[in-house]
Amino acid sequence: MNKYIFIYLFCLLMACSCAPRDRYITIRGYAQGGVYAVKMNLNGTDGMIKTSPEEIKDSIDSILGRIDNSLSGYNRKSLLSRFNSGETVRPDSLFTDMYQKAYMFYRLTEGAVDAASAPLFDIWGFGFKTGEMPDDEKVSRTLLSSGMGRLEENMSEAVDKDGLLAPGALLLDEDMPLPMLNYNALAQGYSCDLVADYLYSIGVKDMMVDIGEIFCDGKNPSGQPWTLAIDRPVDGNNEAGADIQGIFRSPEGPHGIVTSGNYRKFYVRDGRKYAHTIDPRTGYPVGHNLLSATIVADDALTADAYATYCMVVGFEASCRLLNSRSDMEGCLIYEEDGAMKTWCSDGFILEPTSRK
Repeated sequence: MNKYIFIYLFCLLMACSCAPRDRYITIRGYAQGGVYAVKMNLNGTDGMIKTSPEEIKDSIDSILGRIDNSLSGYNRKSLLSRFNSGETVRPDSLFTDMYQKAYMFYRLTEGAVDAASAPLFDIWGFGFKTGEMPDDEKVSRTLLSSGMGRLEENMSEAVDKDGLLAPGALLLDEDMPLPMLNYNALAQGYSCDLVADYLYSIGVKDMMVDIGEIFCDGKNPSGQPWTLAIDRPVDGNNEAGADIQGIFRSPEGPHGIVTSGNYRKFYVRDGRKYAHTIDPRTGYPVGHNLLSATIVADDALTADAYATYCMVVGFEASCRLLNSRSDMEGCLIYEEDGAMKTWCSDGFILEPTSRK
């Protein structure tokens, strides 16, 4: 009997010693005007991943390069920039997919998230162009040339038989000016999801993709859920992680985590603060008491869209959204009676940090 126990224990020990051990690496690079970091476990779903770290980085850079060449409003040679300038383009899969997703969120948010509101950001000085302070007449005039609602919902219906898209072909009313597209509120979350899709395709199960917005799955190197710092939304807090409101432990399974706020992008003119969040329904910068919104959703694009939505509609409407959605969690930091306060949905556990 003891002999069989010994053989069993020996086989068990050999099996454990032969099992691949976790090996976490971090891949860094430059994309979309900043840096990205991808933390991942090379011990994947089917053992050690055969793709080398160098090949993984090349593939990530290639994905982000394709996104830049298709969807960037700052790359003058991108499909988006050429389309916005009035040029006929041949849409690639990214261009078409992003447009359809942007239209979906325009519908779901009843116009609060509107990728065809670029001219409004331009006149307020937060877009691809800068301008002087607009008066009410200019805002009203710009609204007439903005909005996804002025465009065909299905891009494929506007593409001709040769696969070409003329900008005017998207217009529902050809006598109206063409709205410019701007995917700044969606592109980073979209990029995270595409990089994550690639990592899944090579067998990665534990990952954190950080491209300004974040996508997580699996465990961190300590075998625990990924932890993320939520920045304190105060003016001048321009470095992520420098001033922390609290620590969030991510849930199990794949999810995107995005924070949007007005404390890093704003300007002050004549004593008044103008936030970079523009309500595309009114044409004016928002003026409510919500300082930042952190949204957790099944993917980073959805989290990105609804973090923007919250910053457009304000605190009370954001609370109603999060209380009505079982597939979404969130943390809202707002100002009340001169004090900064925090509201979290039931599934969002924020661990406070000690402040000096």
